[in-house]
Amino acid sequence: MNPVRLFGIETEYGIAREDCETADPVMESMELVRAYLDEHFIRRWDYRGEHPHEDQRGFRVAQLAQDKEEDLFAEQDAHRPFSFQEMKSDLVLPNGARFYNDHTHPEYSTPECRSLKDMVAHDRAGERILWVAAQRRNQVLGGPVVQLYKNNTDFHGHSYGCHDNYLVSRALNFENLARGLMPFLVSRQMIAGAGKVGREGQERGFVPGGFQLSQRADFMEAELGVDTMHNRPILNTRDEPHANRERYRRLHLIVGDANMCEYATALKIGMTRVVLDMIAGGLQPPCELDSPVQAIRALSHDPELKAVVKRQTGGTISGLDIQREYVNLARKFFIEMDEETAWVLQEWENVLETLERDRWQLVGKIDWVTKQWLLETFIQEERIGWDDPWLASLDLEYHNLDPERGLFFGLEAEGRTTRLCQEREIQEAMKHGPRDTRGGLRGLCVQRFGEAITSIQWEGVHFRGQNGGLHLDLLDHLEPVSVAQCRSVVEHADTPFDIIESMAVEK
Repeated sequence: MNPVRLFGIETEYGIAREDCETADPVMESMELVRAYLDEHFIRRWDYRGEHPHEDQRGFRVAQLAQDKEEDLFAEQDAHRPFSFQEMKSDLVLPNGARFYNDHTHPEYSTPECRSLKDMVAHDRAGERILWVAAQRRNQVLGGPVVQLYKNNTDFHGHSYGCHDNYLVSRALNFENLARGLMPFLVSRQMIAGAGKVGREGQERGFVPGGFQLSQRADFMEAELGVDTMHNRPILNTRDEPHANRERYRRLHLIVGDANMCEYATALKIGMTRVVLDMIAGGLQPPCELDSPVQAIRALSHDPELKAVVKRQTGGTISGLDIQREYVNLARKFFIEMDEETAWVLQEWENVLETLERDRWQLVGKIDWVTKQWLLETFIQEERIGWDDPWLASLDLEYHNLDPERGLFFGLEAEGRTTRLCQEREIQEAMKHGPRDTRGGLRGLCVQRFGEAITSIQWEGVHFRGQNGGLHLDLLDHLEPVSVAQCRSVVEHADTPFDIIESMAVEK
């Protein structure tokens, strides 16, 4: 079993200026992030803990596919009157989240979470925080001209990601991890897909017509790999644990869609965590696929869920049957289970059964079903076809963060979506991190001693002080007991020095 249960979501948001077709997306993204800035937010992110060239298969790649593009970005950015750090505008918020400009997209990374309820609340908190930033930016611009979209495509051949992350034991063999996960990730879109009009890719751009399950499937080009912007892999192999490297890995999945439905977000993270627990317990995958890249696209392109994909050993299998085999194995594996795992298994089974029996019962729960229902209703009312360009615009509006325009938010306001979090819980998540993870510790340090912080990252906080300053090491504060002890110290300290001194005495 995994020694520690921690996960988080990083979401890159689409951004557009409706009053200016030639707006610079880099500057717009930067200005949006900075619009949320106030005196409590830390802007000094420490990049020394980031190593995107390290590969979990045991080597370091000499060059990423996106390195040349990054060099080009650097040339283009040279004329701008900002440093690299100013362009990034990296904020660490009082809830422990990271909010920054990922070149052309504002990106929100939730604090580490231990429960699905916290995960959903902090994902929704990210939406609200982005919307607050947009409103502040629009006040400066004199009107509601900046629009934000929690989606994965601009319908011009470009994709941006929603990455789910999991802490995994380093003792788990990576080859076994990849074998066990691959069929699951290829078919996870049956439940976690956000739905999409048309086909798309970096080479061919957008092709209208039809409907598919996933926004990211068309952009998957490899089974395994460390790249994230080009030659995108189903299973990303980047080795940045943001924890003790001797003990842990961070599984960084870039294959998933950005979900609007709380229920879909919870199931996406919950199912994946369950499968990881089973792999750690020795699970052999129920099947291995002949060509996962072809399979993930074939399954996405068939919203009727009849498509089958080839097994390595011969024969074929449907996406629904792959998911059934995983959940059946989970029923055998978890003889005893906690309440959260029991919920995941029950809902997982219910969704698979309902998809075959009457998918419209999942409107407001599963994004691709919800979007398909909205679009089919519109098609019938307007008597248009699936190739009508109007549909791509409606697809985009499903993900709009403006509560007055977003189609999903319209359904939510009508009570037609399944809520897992109360509004007060989302508001709380905007202000405070989870009490039982180091994300909450990071946010607490920002709240109490923000002016004294000189730099910060996932693994630690650096405070101003003599002889190089004071460093609060959060690398191993992953267990609830350790988090609680550190939290008590930070809550009762009068100065950062008191924190470091107390932690040294405890050691």
